[in-house]
Amino acid sequence: MARSLVDLLTAHASNHPDRVAYRYLVTGDCDGEIQELTYARLATRSRAVAAWLQERGLTGSRAMLLHPPGLEFISAYLGCLSAGVVAVPGVPPQGRSQNHRALTRMKRLMADADARVVLGGREVIASLDGLAAHLPELDGITLIATEDIPDEAAAAWRPPLTGPDDVAFLQYTSGSTAAPRGVVVTHGNLLDNQRVITERMGHTPETIAAYDHELFVSWLPVYHDMGLIGPVLNTVHLGATATLFSPLHFLQRPARWPAAVSRYRPHTSGGPNFAYELCLKHADPDLLDGLDLGSWRVAFNGAEPVRAATLRRFADVFAPAGFRREALYPCYGLAEATLMVTGGTVGAPPTLLAAADGTPNAGEADAAAVSCGRPGPGVSVAVVHPERRQELPEGEVGEIWVGGASVAKGYWRNALATRETFRAQLPDRECRFLRTGDLGLLRGGELFVTGRLKDLIVVDGRNHYPQDLELTAELTHPALRPGCTAAFSVDFGADGERAVVVAEIAPDTAGEAEKITDLIRSAVGEAHGLAVHDVVLVAAGTIPKTSSGKIQRGATRTAYVDGTLSVVTAPALD
Repeated sequence: MARSLVDLLTAHASNHPDRVAYRYLVTGDCDGEIQELTYARLATRSRAVAAWLQERGLTGSRAMLLHPPGLEFISAYLGCLSAGVVAVPGVPPQGRSQNHRALTRMKRLMADADARVVLGGREVIASLDGLAAHLPELDGITLIATEDIPDEAAAAWRPPLTGPDDVAFLQYTSGSTAAPRGVVVTHGNLLDNQRVITERMGHTPETIAAYDHELFVSWLPVYHDMGLIGPVLNTVHLGATATLFSPLHFLQRPARWPAAVSRYRPHTSGGPNFAYELCLKHADPDLLDGLDLGSWRVAFNGAEPVRAATLRRFADVFAPAGFRREALYPCYGLAEATLMVTGGTVGAPPTLLAAADGTPNAGEADAAAVSCGRPGPGVSVAVVHPERRQELPEGEVGEIWVGGASVAKGYWRNALATRETFRAQLPDRECRFLRTGDLGLLRGGELFVTGRLKDLIVVDGRNHYPQDLELTAELTHPALRPGCTAAFSVDFGADGERAVVVAEIAPDTAGEAEKITDLIRSAVGEAHGLAVHDVVLVAAGTIPKTSSGKIQRGATRTAYVDGTLSVVTAPALD
């Protein structure tokens, strides 16, 4: 029995060494340059990285991974697992504005994880070498470009004594928070969640053989849980083949995604709801005429609210290319549960919940929620009253709690947050539960996610903490009152969730309203990589607060939607 993904990689490299594990579309186009890693080559490169780490006594320590999109990250990640080193995926610095954000996040993660080594691409390592004098965080940390580790190093590799409770990697959940939290994912968590993904998505041996092992096409970032745990690790778990390309290439030309699905004909491919909307915006007749999506069986949709209207439109628009409504596959998961919690039934259309009476199979126009499917095998899902901590009857909305072997160990070096989030208990239930902070209901064994108990803002698949956006906004101009700004997201229909900032300004500063608004947009965009949909300046003392002075973001959002904010506008010019 496999103890880890390392054992499975070893078996695949022995049993089918020449099978392609991963192919990478360098330009994002099927007719461009393509790089491939066979299982034999993947094992060699992973062992070379592992041996390099072992020879330097790094087993048990943390290694930050800073690779640009491509195959080097996969070899480095599996190399860490093969050495008994804890991998810490990070976002590599790239581009001028991205560089500042990535460096800031890198420093925070490096300090929190207490990383002893950075593995990265040549360009990233070279840039860090050049910045070493200005980055005291790099003192005493080894930097190595994994491309420079020779294949011959693999001969010195020693299989690690890895058990299910040993830490495999840290998945940092925050996209912008000043206090990042690393989810501690063990080797046992990884294997269990691979079992959940395999069962829920119908990745049976017979299906994989019927697809000639072409399992995934993915553009998702591999340093995020959805892109890593799903397309990358489920592929090596099953000894299949995945086709990957850069998220940037997808955003530049969304048509590349359905084109790659049409060319390689995988069983499974997906992304957040916004990705389907982007494809719809670029679905011209020329694109549809050249596609064949008939082999696409699981079009997973997760990481942000799944929208009934998006599902309907995608099925309708891409039907002429062979896409079937039954392939639509809403799912639910989170890093704290390694990844997948619930998923749809392969070959069945999504269940929609009617707004009026909670009846399943509502029409799209009347749908209040989309089913995210059923829990995976061994996964327990409960809907709980968040204050009373009592399980609620079927059909009632409460906080989603999750139990099972996929639930991670906790937050790295954060005992308080671990106890609050990972140690919840219910009467008559033996297992401990993870409090997700998400709201939903259960009906007929299916989970419907209806909102968020927490204030986390999720836009285009990225997480943003409102307090970070609020601080950035308040620092842009002296007329903005400290502690009197609210950031939240609003559902704008087809455009999805978008960020809104409401800020109080001092009296007699209305003449600078337009300038202040522009400053806030620019600052939030630069610091967080987030386009603010709307900035609203309001009169002093009008943003709702609790009795203890805390901003009531939910009440502010309600006032914004209802149009009842005390808006301050610049005076008209004579």
